[in-house]
Amino acid sequence: MKHAAIAALGSALLAACTSVPGSTVSRFADPAIFDEAFPPGLAEVFFDSDGDRLNGHIYLANGAGPHPTVILLHGFPGNEKNLDLAQALRRGGFNVLFFHYRGAWGSEGTYSFTHVIEDVDAAAGFLRANAAAYRVDPAKLITIGHSMGGFASLQGAARDPAIVCAAAIAPANMGSRAAAFDADPEQLAGFIAYSGSLQMLAGFSGEAAVAEVRANRADFELTSLTPGLAGKRVLIIGGDKDATIALDLVINPLIAAYKADPAIETTGVILSGDHSFSWSREALINTVADWAAGCR
Repeated sequence: MKHAAIAALGSALLAACTSVPGSTVSRFADPAIFDEAFPPGLAEVFFDSDGDRLNGHIYLANGAGPHPTVILLHGFPGNEKNLDLAQALRRGGFNVLFFHYRGAWGSEGTYSFTHVIEDVDAAAGFLRANAAAYRVDPAKLITIGHSMGGFASLQGAARDPAIVCAAAIAPANMGSRAAAFDADPEQLAGFIAYSGSLQMLAGFSGEAAVAEVRANRADFELTSLTPGLAGKRVLIIGGDKDATIALDLVINPLIAAYKADPAIETTGVILSGDHSFSWSREALINTVADWAAGCR
């Protein structure tokens, strides 16, 4: 009996530590029951962005809803897709749309950073137009992105007054990258070489990417987005061992810029992690899910 009581207590504590605030749904275990009429599901979707068809899918949350819905944005080129985060958010009652930008991973069109930003707007428009079909609450759209997706998340939210919350996980600041290219020929050469190797990005080259960044350095600067983010909740996450997005050069200045504006409800978190948070996935998921609970 004594051992059984200890085991029961341990199970209760585990559930408390891994459940969504205000919910009995665990982030890391399948639900014991689900709505037979409106069960969790996976819907394959296609939608248009300036005449090109984008590929994606929606993780549908349990129940009739309507549900707050996350637009989950992958990075450059998108090897880490963070679909474990998508599954955890669905268990917490969020729908999650994941898609590939124009020219990326089989979606039609040409890849560019400008198109990435525009594709976020297309994704939000698709969700609003099809809210009833996918049990979406169009008043509660949330962008969450990693790396280049973090850049897209903040850019998209700043341009769309109806997006209520935006999270950026190790976000790339393409505005400051332009100055880095000018100051460091070695970094410039490395970026061009890497960009040219990405066969999953159609119509893309390192030279074109650098030209785009230089031509749009003001518009791509994340610290300048504060007017468009006024009234929104923003989460910025950095990794203490991230060799791609430096804390001192990108993450900390971004958090400081947003916290300096009282109109933005900014949360800044530094986790133990590399660029993909390879050894801290649970901490990453809990951080994002705890924050997202306030966007419901």
